[in-house]
Amino acid sequence: MKKITPCLWFDNAAEEAVNFYIAIFKNSGIDKVTRYGDSASEVSGMPKGSVLTISFRIDGEEFLALNGGPVYKFSPAISFIVDCGTQEEIDHLWDKLSEGGEKVQCGWLTDKYGVSWQIVPAILDELINDPDPVASERVMRAMIQMIKLDIRTLEDAYNGE
Repeated sequence: MKKITPCLWFDNAAEEAVNFYIAIFKNSGIDKVTRYGDSASEVSGMPKGSVLTISFRIDGEEFLALNGGPVYKFSPAISFIVDCGTQEEIDHLWDKLSEGGEKVQCGWLTDKYGVSWQIVPAILDELINDPDPVASERVMRAMIQMIKLDIRTLEDAYNGE
C-alpha cells in the first residue's frame, strides 16, 4: 500500500476531470467511486448520490479526486512533472492536457480544470546538471525561451549548435 496519495480538490468536476486524465495517459483507470450519502450531503451541501471521491490511476500512479465545492482552487504552487522519453510523447501530452487550458513557459501548462503540469523530456535533468557549466547554461537559456519543450533544440544547445 502506498503511503502518500495526491488528492485533487475540485468544485464539482472530479468525474469529468478524471475521465479526461485517464483518456490521455496509458496504464490509467478508475479504481473506486464514493458518493455523497445523507450525512456528508447535509454537511457539505453537495447533492446526495453525487460523486464525493474517485480513486484513480494516471500512468500507474494513485490519485484521489474530491468534489468538495468551491472553497479551494488549484495554483501553480503544486504541479505534476511528467518525464517524457520522446518528442512524440511530449507533443501528445502537451496537446491533450493544454486543450481548453493555458500554455505557460518552460514546459508548464495549466489544464482546463486548473491543474498545473510540467511536460519535460526525461533527459532535461541530465543536460541542466551537466558538470560543464557552459553547456548547462546554454541548455537553461534555450529552455527559458520555449513554451513547449523541444528535445532536439535542448540537445543542440547542449552541444553548442
